[in-house]
Amino acid sequence: MTARILVVDDIIPNVKLLEAKLAAEYFDVLTTTDGPTALEMAVGETPDLILLDVMMPGMDGFEVCKRLRADPKTRHIPVVMVTALSDVSDRVRGLEAGADDFLSKPVNDVALFARVRSLVRLKMMMDELRLRQATSGGAEMFEDEVLGSEGETENARILVVEDSEFTASKLKDYLSVAGHTVEHAKDTAEGLALGGDRPYDLIIAGLRIDGQDGLRLCSQLRSQELTRHVPILLVLDDVDMPELAKGLELGVNDYLVKPIDRNELLARIRTQIRRRRYHTRLRTMLQSSVSMAYTDSLTGVYNRRYINSHLDRKILGIAEARKPVSVMLFDIDHFKEVNDNHGHAAGDEVLKEIVKRVADNVRDFDMIARYGGEEFLVIMPNTPADAALMVAERLRKRIAGSPFDLPGRDEPLPITVSIGVSTTIDPQEEASSLVARADDSLYTAKRGGRNRCCSAELPDGDGEEPAAAAGR
Repeated sequence: MTARILVVDDIIPNVKLLEAKLAAEYFDVLTTTDGPTALEMAVGETPDLILLDVMMPGMDGFEVCKRLRADPKTRHIPVVMVTALSDVSDRVRGLEAGADDFLSKPVNDVALFARVRSLVRLKMMMDELRLRQATSGGAEMFEDEVLGSEGETENARILVVEDSEFTASKLKDYLSVAGHTVEHAKDTAEGLALGGDRPYDLIIAGLRIDGQDGLRLCSQLRSQELTRHVPILLVLDDVDMPELAKGLELGVNDYLVKPIDRNELLARIRTQIRRRRYHTRLRTMLQSSVSMAYTDSLTGVYNRRYINSHLDRKILGIAEARKPVSVMLFDIDHFKEVNDNHGHAAGDEVLKEIVKRVADNVRDFDMIARYGGEEFLVIMPNTPADAALMVAERLRKRIAGSPFDLPGRDEPLPITVSIGVSTTIDPQEEASSLVARADDSLYTAKRGGRNRCCSAELPDGDGEEPAAAAGR
């Protein structure tokens, strides 16, 4: 995952050290040594995340963070404060100023990279939702949306999954006094069942629950439809910090180290609930503003009209973000034979199942559209050519490897797809040109024997049919 990181610290060796660490992990790093310049760069350079020192002369990190959150152009950028301060009161002050997390100096590399990747993924998902809202014509409504007032963090429904009665009781007391509704699950099975049955604003889970791995629960919560986007706060002991990186990679949003401090707990859950409700509002706005004219009635994904407008905006964004955009264009091999031999109802079922398999093999912020009868397009932001071809090959194998169950047919029906991929890093390239190059690659795949992937920029993938292999 590539991202642009702004490092702000008045001590040059600290800046150089963080810059070297991040660059070694292929992040694009910007640096500055003072708060006012950081505010200017946040607007002009649109970083994906800001690593912000607290103790700086003139304007300290707390003030910088407050100003970032007050500006509509920068309020959605994640901020991680990097500081030598260790008191809980300092962390609470930073969280209340709008910081997403604290990292203590000297910075642990594992914690740094895990936190950066976790927050960048979250920002990319939010950016994609806001872009889709703007594409659908709801730009004015979207501009008025902020991360929410203090009142919008009240009366949340929270699930606590914890086998320690002492810890669970303390959490319930703190949260109930703050006005939240709290439910308690004593083991992972009960937590998973409650999460899949009732809507929650936040889930708090222990790292180890009744002898079971709390991280496995977090992974399972992320795979359930109802809990996929619910923020998860992990409670752990100080000695368990090495496992936090894995938790953040699995989708944990935040964490709290025991002993639990009431003020820090409440500050962290306010941040997560505010973001959760903002995310929910964005999705609701998007659903209400995208009319049937922009969606395919059969599969429920976007149609060609909407995707063309969205792709134009996405390519224009390259000038600001300096990140590649890839598209994957594919169609179903011999689809006419499916309709002719098994009926149009069977063909419709194949189209719907195709969409399900695509959705399972791309990211939340990738966009799927039905581009024609049996032709589909996937837009993959922040995806270089090699990664796009890898995704295409994975999808091709997923479809070819599992025949489709169709109503009225005893035996599953084998289905394959041919895929063309193209990538651009040129903000001047038109969407029609990018799609045309993917279309050319698609036809190359078909001429090579079908059931294969071809890229406009790279050697093609590993099609499994003999004719495909011969065409390499």
